[in-house]
Amino acid sequence: MTFVHDYRSPVDTLILNPTQDVVALTMELVNVASVSGDERELADAVEASLQACAWLEVSRLGNTVIARTNLGRASRVIVAGHLDTVPPAGNEGATLIAAGQPLPHDGSLAAEDLVFGLGSCDMKGGVAVALRAAVTLENPKFDVTYIFYECEEVDSARNGLTILAAQLPELLQADIAVLLEPSNAQIEAGCQGTLRAHIRTHGVRSHSARSWLGDNAIHHLSEVLRRLDHYESDRVLIDGLEYREGLNAVGISGGVAGNVIPDEAMVEVNYRYAPSKSADEAAAYVTDFFAGYEVVIVDNAGGALPGLTREALQELLKLVDGQVAPKFGWTDVARFSALGIPAVNLGPGDPGLAHSRGEFVTCGQLQKCEDIIFSWLAG
Repeated sequence: MTFVHDYRSPVDTLILNPTQDVVALTMELVNVASVSGDERELADAVEASLQACAWLEVSRLGNTVIARTNLGRASRVIVAGHLDTVPPAGNEGATLIAAGQPLPHDGSLAAEDLVFGLGSCDMKGGVAVALRAAVTLENPKFDVTYIFYECEEVDSARNGLTILAAQLPELLQADIAVLLEPSNAQIEAGCQGTLRAHIRTHGVRSHSARSWLGDNAIHHLSEVLRRLDHYESDRVLIDGLEYREGLNAVGISGGVAGNVIPDEAMVEVNYRYAPSKSADEAAAYVTDFFAGYEVVIVDNAGGALPGLTREALQELLKLVDGQVAPKFGWTDVARFSALGIPAVNLGPGDPGLAHSRGEFVTCGQLQKCEDIIFSWLAG
């Protein structure tokens, strides 16, 4: 089964060397520009590398490339990573920085050998690990579906996993999924849900010199802020992991002019909730929390359960000595969870460096992550 558009002739296709070491391959991937929506060249190159492997069934949908083994194993796992990056910030191209040498963006000294450049951390290091596994492991312990997808960094409707689930859901069937998002080469299980809401207040507009004729909508926000200030976060235990919820004001707006009593005001809040809570339950919680006010839910993405009791994940846990942390941010593991597939994050790179001008990934984490993934898949 293949869904390949002939975007260009083989002569024009960039040739990758996926059998080189993971550090060199990461640098090669970083050197291919692939800002969201412009992944074609990299997708072509990844596809060509996978097509050369007789043990893989390769499919393509847009700029998302899927490669599957079909060995009749008892379990199937997904190993996934996105090809796109955020726009550059003067950090295009890969640079290998040795320990003790200055970093290009701020002159600080590297603590260890690293690859510097756009996408190195988020997440071409992870893509390098997955691509090397796909072209190296002919006889894995599990059947494996490798997914290299487009447009993770932009609107959900353009996300390669979203499109794949809608058009070719059979390619997403699996027991578990591992997303190679940066997590310091450690397992971060599941992810929290995230909700944004606008809490609006209303009043009566008037001239500020005659304020008694009006009703100040901004002043009415004081109770909203008081409730937020007294909020106590829930701590929810799932599979032995503690997910700590949070409800915070992240924006505030109101006002007409310097001499006008405002008749409208708004606080934007962000609710990070445990993956055991559904998106509907989260919306109901926020609505109840701000009872008496106009509440408009503007965005709501459910979380992902960790699923650590699944056998395949238990085997992965053994390779990291059982060390696992909850994922407090939201990642695409939630898309897998929505399909009934438990998922974890396990990739090289510090997530705090993602999208930054100083983005890098250490060579040690690249090698560590590759060792874990290869050992897990090879059995």
